[in-house]
Amino acid sequence: MPVVNIQSEYMTLSQFLKRINAIDTGGQAKFFLREHTVRVNGEPEVRRGRKLRPGDKVEIFHQVYVIEASSGHAD
Repeated sequence: MPVVNIQSEYMTLSQFLKRINAIDTGGQAKFFLREHTVRVNGEPEVRRGRKLRPGDKVEIFHQVYVIEASSGHAD
């Protein structure tokens, strides 16, 4: 399961989508979420501002990513 590290308390779903290269800009998140199924912790999610915290699991394109707190090193 791929890991996405965050250095703050949370990251938004649009930031996550940019991080995994699903979108190029945060403004594309709204349109992306209309066209693609994204699940957070097993539940469908359409809010681009949804806060993802360590321990959350995001499923997109049949791939599950886990959000983890960074150990202080940039990923």
